[in-house]
Amino acid sequence: MTNTIAGFSKLSKEEKINWIAKEYFSNPEEAISILKNYWNTDEKLQKLHDEFIENTISNFYIPLGVAPNFLINGKYNSIPMAIEESSVVAAASKAAKFWSTRGGFKATVLNTEKIGQVHFIFKGETSKLALFFAKTKTKLYSNTESITKNMQKRGGGILDIELRDKTNLLPNYYQLHATFETKDSMGANFINSCLEQFAKTLKEEAQHYDSFSEAEKDIEVVMSILSNYVPNCIVRAEVSCPVDDLAEKHIENPKAFAERFIRAIQIAEVEPFRAVTHNKGIMNGIDAVVLATGNDFRAVEAGIHAYASRNGSYSSLSHAKIEDNIFTFWLEVPLALGTVGGLTSLHPLVKLSLQMLENPSAKELMQFVAVAGLAQNFAALRSLTTTGIQDGHMKMHLNNILNQFEANEEERVLIRKHFKHHVVSHSAVVDYIETLRKSV
Repeated sequence: MTNTIAGFSKLSKEEKINWIAKEYFSNPEEAISILKNYWNTDEKLQKLHDEFIENTISNFYIPLGVAPNFLINGKYNSIPMAIEESSVVAAASKAAKFWSTRGGFKATVLNTEKIGQVHFIFKGETSKLALFFAKTKTKLYSNTESITKNMQKRGGGILDIELRDKTNLLPNYYQLHATFETKDSMGANFINSCLEQFAKTLKEEAQHYDSFSEAEKDIEVVMSILSNYVPNCIVRAEVSCPVDDLAEKHIENPKAFAERFIRAIQIAEVEPFRAVTHNKGIMNGIDAVVLATGNDFRAVEAGIHAYASRNGSYSSLSHAKIEDNIFTFWLEVPLALGTVGGLTSLHPLVKLSLQMLENPSAKELMQFVAVAGLAQNFAALRSLTTTGIQDGHMKMHLNNILNQFEANEEERVLIRKHFKHHVVSHSAVVDYIETLRKSV
């Protein structure tokens, strides 16, 4: 690209594509063809997708899979998962089947509190600000009644508002730290609307507070925004069974397996380099369900990784123990999710995914998501501590390699037969494909 472009957002979709193709691709016609191949032939449906974001040029497909046989709190469920990574859905399904005959998963929502903050600068005495806040707090509530009335009808609303002194971190820095209950909605727009009204009320009331000096009346609101760190919006998922019941094909000595499994988790609890990869596996399950149900996986990721660092170093989200010969494996994660609003009522596949889950409440969705993360972690740790992670993962990845080299059906049959008894690696598959093709 040699020049900037003015008014790109005002161009039609066709004009945007033509400009991009001409500016960035040596074969513009091919680029245009690829983009248009991913358009939906249903014009109304394509228009819906076009309007989700800005400057849309095409659709970017991620497979939607299903992991069946999840026994959760005594009821069987099939969990939708949107993800591009091989072996994730298969691993979750395998873990679900394993635990379905050992009591299943137990999931509990511990609390559902969400957080928002007004960040402001006050150049004055903290004691005077505290008195002002105490006198103004009721007005912060009353001035948001038009925003909160519908949420209150559903049992939600503002739980509390606190004044927090942060001057030890930055000069003159304070917060209004508010907590919310948003029921089945994720609540971002609701929370941000309340916070912006708090900020307005704070500034207006300060102007008329006689005990403030002129400098103190000039409160500077820096920003008003929800937090994606929700350490009091927690769900717990767990599995447990007698140690001997862990026995299966690859677990001939269940006691040794359980002890090695626990040792692997202990390593992730104390070693951040391992913990990051350990938790990434958990997020394979969590993100896939969050994405399939139209929730914000970036917010979930940020909040969960902050939670994993809450004690001063990054650590495992999952834990395990043996007590009285009972093996227990669990995790607790913060999840701010919604089943109404946003894409949940717009995206056809999101609606379908929620229907597959029998139209859950936000609390029920929190449970499904946490269980998917725990199942994924169990599957990964079972592989790591028995056959090794690459054995199963590379077999699932084999299709991607075959597609990359455009293997025909005859080659696929021969290659799959060969790698039933040989270790799958990218180089080994490529070598075998070349051998087959040279022999023709």
